Amino acid sequence: MKPSLKIAIVGPAHPYRGGLASIMETMAREYQQRGYEVNILTFTLQYPSLLFPGKSQTVETPAPQDLNIERCVSTINPLSWWRVGRRLRRESPDIVLMKYWTPFMAPCFGTIARLARKNKHTKVICQIDNVEPHEHHITDRMFNRYFLRSVDGFIYMSEQVHGELEAYTSAPALFSPHPMFEHFGERVERTEACKKLGLDPSQRYALFFGLIRDYKGLDTLLEAWARFRRSGHKLLIAGEFYASRDKYIELIKHLGLESEIILHDHFVPDSEVRNYFSASDCVVLPYKTATQSGVTQIAYNFCTPIIVTRVGGLAEIVPDSRVGFVVESSVDGVLDGLERIYADGQLEAFAEAMTEERKRFSWEAMCDRIEELYSAL
Repeated sequence: MKPSLKIAIVGPAHPYRGGLASIMETMAREYQQRGYEVNILTFTLQYPSLLFPGKSQTVETPAPQDLNIERCVSTINPLSWWRVGRRLRRESPDIVLMKYWTPFMAPCFGTIARLARKNKHTKVICQIDNVEPHEHHITDRMFNRYFLRSVDGFIYMSEQVHGELEAYTSAPALFSPHPMFEHFGERVERTEACKKLGLDPSQRYALFFGLIRDYKGLDTLLEAWARFRRSGHKLLIAGEFYASRDKYIELIKHLGLESEIILHDHFVPDSEVRNYFSASDCVVLPYKTATQSGVTQIAYNFCTPIIVTRVGGLAEIVPDSRVGFVVESSVDGVLDGLERIYADGQLEAFAEAMTEERKRFSWEAMCDRIEELYSAL
């Protein structure tokens, strides 16, 4: 029998919204099911409002009753870093598990990690989304060095991230693909999903989903859609703008797409996500840069075929011509993907293949990989 572990998770969790919080909470549940003691230390403040482009960082839903979540970390208050780090050093968990996705978190997380490790028992393991951020700043490399060199071992989810990581540290690192998001529930009947979203079920929908940032290539998709145009087909865009909304609205008008675009420009709560993926024929990720994407893992959960561009680690997650298409990051490439995915029989074949392919992306496998890394440290 494996010994029970004591795990402290430091990172996003309720009441903070979005996929990162869901990831940390899901891993906490998996480890609790294994009989481990798990505590989540999350933020009192994640981003100052000046640095947050969205409307709200938090949700108003009740805190999950099955998790021990404590708000005690402020990313801009060094005193809180010192308090949390000293507390972890004293409480001596076996693992401090951190999620890293932006150099902004480096001073806070790096200080906590350095203090926690001083007890000579605790190992700091990082599940890392990105090394180099999508939007660059002059402090990125300095901040990355500070945090990444405070970590005992890493779990990475794409080879691009692994390569970038090796430029900063020689700490052990293991690969585990991004698990599938299962907490959004099961697929619902398409007509029902359309009705809940106010969509006409007689139309066909391609979906662009998630926070709208320039690197995600929505402009490329809009230009491709202007050339794709088919009667009875609409492009459904669902997500909050983190880039200039006016720029995209002007592009839609310039391309004459007002009647072909359905824009739900708000943050989509967890309870509504399944309706978007159930109503849509496919989801399109026309990214210009990427490491991996949680959107692909939502699509796998609902068996919604995928078009991705050949950037970062996206092609590692989406086998070309099996569950969708991998295309060039260009207007011609995205257009080619749209034309091929709507060819006779493709959508049905891809959806069927996803039921088998998605078995690769389990939370159990991710948590096993973290334990394997811990045992090797």
